[in-house]
Amino acid sequence: MIPEPAQSDQLAPQVPQMEASEFAAIAEYAKITFGLHLPLAKKEMVFARLIRRLRRLGLQDFSTYLAYIKHKDNAEERSEFLSALTTNVTQFFRENHHFEFLRDKLLPDFIAKARAGNRIRIWSAGCSAGQEPYSLAMLILDSCPDAAALDIKILASDIDPRILDIARTGEYPAEQRAAIPAALHRFLKPAASPEMFAIDAGPRNLISFAELNLIEDWPMRQGFDVIFCRNVAIYFDAPTQARLWHRFSQQTTSGGHLFIGHSERLSGPAQAQMRSVGITVYVKNPSP
Repeated sequence: MIPEPAQSDQLAPQVPQMEASEFAAIAEYAKITFGLHLPLAKKEMVFARLIRRLRRLGLQDFSTYLAYIKHKDNAEERSEFLSALTTNVTQFFRENHHFEFLRDKLLPDFIAKARAGNRIRIWSAGCSAGQEPYSLAMLILDSCPDAAALDIKILASDIDPRILDIARTGEYPAEQRAAIPAALHRFLKPAASPEMFAIDAGPRNLISFAELNLIEDWPMRQGFDVIFCRNVAIYFDAPTQARLWHRFSQQTTSGGHLFIGHSERLSGPAQAQMRSVGITVYVKNPSP
């Protein structure tokens, strides 16, 4: 005799499937809202990451979830959606050759200009949890201890307000300290928790954090001497990447520099406006 299944088994919730139409609708929303490119090959990844959100919210299908995040009152879940589909993995002084290039090739001239009364602006676009702009700030202060008294500022922007909150706190797990050169540890201080460390006031005072969607309008009216946008365009399709590079070239001062990720390459109109001067480092051609 085959035993009857237990009552708990009979009532076990079914795992919802992601229909092709649901994936297409989610991919379209992600593209329009955040610029994310989600080809069909990423369907399983999207399912695996978003099913956790459905379970957390107690929703039965992906169509209901999409309607939920579209509602104007659910901005927090839109941030969860974005975080689920992107990777906020970074570290201090990541791709260190970029920081060496900045230190050796650009900072001496920047500091001289700043001490002569000129403004210097650096943009960390897609700054994630803040390790990149804090690395930049520590590097600047190491070369220019009086930077706070000069017109040197760093803008750090990201689309995700939750990750920006982490960046603003300036506190990180103790194991991340190892990526910071020992000579710069003087810019660190203990945090409330022994498992964490904090960035000191000096570097923090050079940085302004702002929420910004790179595919929407930008409020900045003046150009930047340096733009770091690394490992962000990998989430966009080729036409969106080309538009982004072009906008960066327009936002860069004549002779200014753009640093991009190791797996990214300049494309589109920006190729005629900027030229390579290092590993994924580009300079804007002087105005005619």
